[in-house]
Amino acid sequence: MIISRKTIRMRREMLLKIVFTGVCAAFVIVFFKWLLFDRNWIITDNAFVTGNILPVNADATGMVARVYFDETQMVKKGDVIVSLDGQRAKASLAQAEADLARAVRGVGALFSYRRQICEKLISRKAIKDRSLHDFARYKKAATAGATSDQILQNTQDQLVAQEANIQEVRSELQAVDARIMGVTRTNHPDIEAAKARYSDAYVEFLRQNIRAPATGFIAKRRIQVGQRVRPGDHLLNIVPLDHLWVEANLWENRMKYVRPGQEAIVKVDLYGSSHQYHGVVEGLVPGSGSVFATLPPDNATGNFIRIVQRVPVRIALNKDEIEKEPLRPGLSTVTSIYVGSSKTSPNASIVKTTSNEYQTEVYDKDLTEAQIQGNKIIKQNLVETSSDEDLKCTAED
Repeated sequence: MIISRKTIRMRREMLLKIVFTGVCAAFVIVFFKWLLFDRNWIITDNAFVTGNILPVNADATGMVARVYFDETQMVKKGDVIVSLDGQRAKASLAQAEADLARAVRGVGALFSYRRQICEKLISRKAIKDRSLHDFARYKKAATAGATSDQILQNTQDQLVAQEANIQEVRSELQAVDARIMGVTRTNHPDIEAAKARYSDAYVEFLRQNIRAPATGFIAKRRIQVGQRVRPGDHLLNIVPLDHLWVEANLWENRMKYVRPGQEAIVKVDLYGSSHQYHGVVEGLVPGSGSVFATLPPDNATGNFIRIVQRVPVRIALNKDEIEKEPLRPGLSTVTSIYVGSSKTSPNASIVKTTSNEYQTEVYDKDLTEAQIQGNKIIKQNLVETSSDEDLKCTAED
C-alpha cells in the first residue's frame, strides 16, 4: 500500500504536536512542582541519624570481678554495670579510717594536755601568791628586827624562780593554744585533713562499682573479667535511643533561608521512602564540616581550589515517632527542610538539654555518704570531758 506524501506530512505534524504537547505539559508540571513545592524545600541525602553516645570510664583502680550487662542490653540510670574486686580499696579505706580515729584521739589528747597545763598554771600561781604573802610578812617583820635579812632574801629569790616557772608554763600554754585555738574537738585541722583522706578512700571504694550515668543501651563493650583498669580507662558506651536527631549536611549555597524552627521531613532508608518522620530545625552548626576535621584545610598554602563546603544542620525528631519506629545512630536518611517559613536569626538555637543523658545524679551521694561515715568515726573516738572548754585560762592570766 502506497501512502501519499500528504498523509505522511499530516502524520508527522500530528506526531510533532503530540511531542510538543507532552513537552509543554511536562514543563508546566515541573514548573508548578517547583513553584508549589521545590522552591520552598531543600532536599539532601547527605543526612544521618545521630545522638548522644555516652562513654563510661573507670574512676577507680582494680581488677574486673564481674560484668553485669553486655551489648544490646538496656541499662537504667544508676545500675551497676561492672564491679571491681575492691581488695586494695578496702585496705586503703581501713587505713584511712584508722588515721581518722588516730587524729580524733590525738586532738582529744591535745585538749586534755591543755587542761593539764591550765591546772599547772593555777598551781604555780597559787605557790607564787603564797610566797608573796610570806615576803610581805617577812619584810614587815624585818623592820622590827623579828626576822633575818637572809630569810627575806631567800623568799625574794623564790619569787623570782616561781615567776620563771609561771612564764615557762605560759609558754607551754601558748604552744598548745597555737594548735587548738579557735577550733573544737571535732573540727581541728588534723581531723579535717584525716576526714578528707577518709572521704577520698570511701569514694574510691564506692567507685569499685561502676554505674550507668544514664538510661540507654550498651554498645562497644571493651571490658573483660580479669582485666585491670585504671581511672580514665574506657569500658563501654551507652546509647540513649529515646533522644535522637538528624545531622543534615547542606551545601553552603543552599543555606541562605535555612533557619531554626523550620519544619522538616525525614525519610530513613531503614523503613523506605513510604515512612516519614517529622522534625524541626534546632540549629545550624557554627562552621562548615571541614574546619572541624582532624586536618582542617589551610588555603593559604599551595594552589587554591575552590570547593563548595557543607554546613551541618541539626534537626530534632519527634520522640513519639521514634518510640513507634525505633532508629539507630548512623542510619542514612533523605531529609527535606521547608524554608518558606520562620524568619529567625540563623544564630538562634532551640536545642534543649533536658533529657536524661545531659545530667546525672548517680555520683552526687558518694561524698555525702562518705562524710556521714566519717562523722560516725569521729563520734565513736571522741573523748568526752566534763567541760569542753577545758578551764578558762590564757597565757596572759
